[in-house]
Amino acid sequence: MRRSIFPILAALLPLNGHAQEAPTTEQIQIELNAAATDQQSCNLTFVVQNELPDPIEDLVLETVLFTTDGQVDRLTLFSFGALPAGRQRVRQFAVDGLACDKLGRVLFNGTEQCVGETLTPAACEGALKASTRTNIEVLQ
Repeated sequence: MRRSIFPILAALLPLNGHAQEAPTTEQIQIELNAAATDQQSCNLTFVVQNELPDPIEDLVLETVLFTTDGQVDRLTLFSFGALPAGRQRVRQFAVDGLACDKLGRVLFNGTEQCVGETLTPAACEGALKASTRTNIEVLQ
């Protein structure tokens, strides 16, 4: 009886392997990669990866900058521009009148614009995944 079970189980193993494949992730990954003070500006450098199936013609995010004390410093729009599907892009924004050591948190408050063949601001906002490599907290 045992001998007949093993060939059946062995035959089912390849089928089971296909069922466990990881689903594709459709995200827009935005990483705050660096922050450097230059004269009277904080230069924020972001690495962006569009993992959606379609290219993004223009992505604009409503962004809130908080001081290290937790106070809102400003509400602004960051335009990440065109983001090809499956490609990485680097974008830099100069925040005038703010030293990076006074910046405590960046909040992506909403999607102002997301232009693409099949894209909407709501779809882009749902796909957004923010992270940081700095000591500045990044939220969405």
